[in-house]
Amino acid sequence: MLYVSLARSPPSIHHTLKSGHPHPIPPLSPVESIKSMLSPSPLSLFCALLLCLPLAIVFTITTPLITTANHGSTSTIAVGVVPTTNKTRLNPVTALGPTIKNQEKSKNTTTTTHTPPPTPPPEEDDKPLIPSPEKEEEDKLLLRPVAEFDPNPPDTTITPPPSPKENDKPMILSPEEDDKYKLLIRRVSGSDPSPPDTTTTPPPLPPPKEDFKPFIPSPEEEEEDKLLLRRAAGSNPDPSSPRKLAFMFLTTSPLPFAPIWEMFFNQTPTELYNIYIHADPRIRYDPPFSGVFSNRVIPDSKPTQRYSPTLISAARRILARSLLHDPSNSMFALLSPACIPLHSFHFTYQTLVRSNQSFIEVLKNERGAYDRWAARGKHAMLPEVPFEEFRIGSQFFVLTRKHARMVVRDTRLWEKFKLPCLHKYTCYPEEHYFATLLHMEDPRGCVPATLTHVDWKGRRDGHPRTYTAGQLGPDLIHAFRRDRPRYGDYGTNGSDSSVIERRDPFLFARKFSSDSLQPLLRIANDVLFQD
Repeated sequence: MLYVSLARSPPSIHHTLKSGHPHPIPPLSPVESIKSMLSPSPLSLFCALLLCLPLAIVFTITTPLITTANHGSTSTIAVGVVPTTNKTRLNPVTALGPTIKNQEKSKNTTTTTHTPPPTPPPEEDDKPLIPSPEKEEEDKLLLRPVAEFDPNPPDTTITPPPSPKENDKPMILSPEEDDKYKLLIRRVSGSDPSPPDTTTTPPPLPPPKEDFKPFIPSPEEEEEDKLLLRRAAGSNPDPSSPRKLAFMFLTTSPLPFAPIWEMFFNQTPTELYNIYIHADPRIRYDPPFSGVFSNRVIPDSKPTQRYSPTLISAARRILARSLLHDPSNSMFALLSPACIPLHSFHFTYQTLVRSNQSFIEVLKNERGAYDRWAARGKHAMLPEVPFEEFRIGSQFFVLTRKHARMVVRDTRLWEKFKLPCLHKYTCYPEEHYFATLLHMEDPRGCVPATLTHVDWKGRRDGHPRTYTAGQLGPDLIHAFRRDRPRYGDYGTNGSDSSVIERRDPFLFARKFSSDSLQPLLRIANDVLFQD
């Protein structure tokens, strides 16, 4: 070390270095050289301290610590530094070996850890916040994913509520609130992911207050009808000449407009028409049927009831009797006692005899069609009558002989339509059976329109408008004649576009009150029967 040699050089040397003049240096003996090196001066000690201090600081910062445990007390020492007591000073080299061996033998006394110091225990006033079960359930419902995107939807089982306490009063919800609550529960639980139905389909009519007990015929009556219909189905399919019109009246009362019909058939050859009446045998008809209606009640008449298939059975019976009675009957017009003619017999006869198609209303997209189809149960009409094939139309039709035989021959659809309805307010089987049957069997053979004028505008009670005596006059009859029939839903029947250009005349009209007879008689010859 240079600074040590300079510090211990003889005065002559210092003098020589300072003055810059060289002088001869006398040589030192070996003993004197060693003494000069082992006897430091204050200046050399100060220089050594300045050199060692930075090394000590660097060594202290970079040296890892070792935590030692001895009988519950802990101390921290630097690696490579052996702690010593005040009594004994150990040699650093000889003391390090035994210390490492003792650490390997006693692991329970010396351990090396890199974990942070333990968290101090909370004070007495520090109490942890534990959420209530209700808050946790609310958080679960809030954070629960939507059912459509949750691969593992939550369990939607409903646990029974706890038994109420004595002082608890149950909360009663209104029907609207109950529906909203149920919908909310289904949405939250994921059991009802589909959006609500937003169609504008009107709600069904409210159920009637009175009890509904449909009339069910006895097995004997059903067997009698089967025999009659089977015979009529085997009748001659082609009408003989001259062709006749069969006027069929379904009634549960005396015919209030019989005098108008007497004038209609007056001076008409009887070989051009036949009259048939299906009269409920439970009713007393006063006055009795007379004139052209005398002895025209078919012997197979049976009780009928609205909102039941008995009106279908009555129409099938009168069709069967008409087929069996006269093979010349070519067109079959079903009428009610509230119907009147709008033209003369000659005009009516020529219009119908020239046609080789039936006139029956066939509608698909009517209001409440699904409720009517499901009136016997949700799937009661399947598989014979799917909803897509279900049709609605007026029960008052004009059928060809071919279709009349088709109606009396049918057993497949009848097995469905004869089932009793579950609800009265959707049960109009006579308006469904004939339109559905002919639509499924021979749609091209039908003109999808009725020739009986009726006004259903604004009616919701199941009955059309009834014209009174004060409303009758020539203008009303001319208005009936100017009206054009409704041809199906869109003016076409299937792909038959020919009905778009049709303008068949209305031949009959309904419904009129019983006091309308006299005004009708006054305009009969000058208006009704003037074509």
